[in-house]
Amino acid sequence: MPHFGFPIEAIIIFLSVVGLSVYLDLFAHRKSTEITLSDSVRWSLFWVALALAFYGYLWVRFSKEWADLYLAGYALEKSLSIDNLMVFMAIFASFGIKGVLQHRILYYGIIGALVFRAIFVLIGTSLFLASPWVGFLFAAFVIWSGIKMLQAGGGDGDELDDYSNHWSVRVTGKMMPVYTRLHLDRFFVRHHELLEVNGDKTAAQVTRIGTTYVTPAFLCLMAIETSDIAFAFDSVPAVIAVTQEPLLVYAAMIFAILGLRSLYFVLAALTKYLVHLEKAVIGLLFFIGAKMTLQSWNHAIGDTGIHISPSMSLSVVLGMLALGVVASFVFPAKDEPDEAATNPTNPN
Repeated sequence: MPHFGFPIEAIIIFLSVVGLSVYLDLFAHRKSTEITLSDSVRWSLFWVALALAFYGYLWVRFSKEWADLYLAGYALEKSLSIDNLMVFMAIFASFGIKGVLQHRILYYGIIGALVFRAIFVLIGTSLFLASPWVGFLFAAFVIWSGIKMLQAGGGDGDELDDYSNHWSVRVTGKMMPVYTRLHLDRFFVRHHELLEVNGDKTAAQVTRIGTTYVTPAFLCLMAIETSDIAFAFDSVPAVIAVTQEPLLVYAAMIFAILGLRSLYFVLAALTKYLVHLEKAVIGLLFFIGAKMTLQSWNHAIGDTGIHISPSMSLSVVLGMLALGVVASFVFPAKDEPDEAATNPTNPN
């Protein structure tokens, strides 16, 4: 296939849609208000519909092949985001952050994700286009991600890492003094404000005396942002493995990211039901790694005669995700036995 490149019309439409979407998802919801499950479901459906509308535009204006590449990348990024959202849940739990403040932190987290994805996509696609041998490195990244998820799946899902001791939190604490308690929905608080509220107790509630302090909400945001950057090291090569065109890669990622905040609250309610979805994502990572290895071999060493079309990639991605969802409802997780029932108290 020829390169998709950067058609001016597609760029204008994409930036216009993204600009409007950012306004709707960020500025129209910038207040820290409680978000209900029904609102989350409606907004999640809206973002999916918007992504599918862009897919339709690519199909009608350009070709089905380009549209399928975009949609395969979008579906893969969306599915990989589920694992990242699970990490977000663990981070919020470590900091004791509740629903309303989660909404505010995710608001700023998405802004960071939009910026960092652009940087990673630019670097990743440039490296890939520079040499077909880079594809082997990307394939190794993707397969290693699958291995890490496979190994992590064997642990106890109820055990959460203490992200309050995350390296980003320690670095931030060294740069600025920390107020060790939440202060409304603020990321920063001034010393004189704390004196008005806490008086002489202020000195015991900060790591060191300063004029301005960061709060646990800001430390949580730092942990969220750095975990998302680490996640991008896995997800960007995976999406590039499906869709090497920079504009299509970035479009797929941005449309997937824009609805993450709404999806987070939906996932928080459904996570105990989608017990086999992660297995499907792991299988997808191994498939994508094998696909990129094959593709790089065809370009760098010699044509094997085996080629995986965009339509086939899309079918595999959507099929495996659907299989994971269906399996979760057909074979639900077994309820843990009641501890009181398994270890009855000795009446004597």
